[in-house]
Amino acid sequence: MIAKTPKPPYYAVIFSSTRTIGDNGYSEMADKMVELASQQDGFLGVESARNEIGITVSYWKDLNSIRQWKENTEHSIARKSGRKEWYKSFKTRIAIVEQDYEFAR
Repeated sequence: MIAKTPKPPYYAVIFSSTRTIGDNGYSEMADKMVELASQQDGFLGVESARNEIGITVSYWKDLNSIRQWKENTEHSIARKSGRKEWYKSFKTRIAIVEQDYEFAR
């Protein structure tokens, strides 16, 4: 599903990853993190796709909201588990969205 975001500017956190073999609780934790993030101040939405490379983009109103999410205790635990069990590699990028437009049928 495409996230409904406000008029720019806002921020995007782009998380690209390659996974280890097996689920090992990953799907459950991913769902829990989306639910938890959606409760955080400044959260605007999320989009995610996974094939050979997984890409999750979360949208935030400002850098402070992103910082607070990174410091969230449960999110920190999930990140540690990701490094230990779920990811072969990942990269996080933070970008400001200056313009967006859409099409819907």
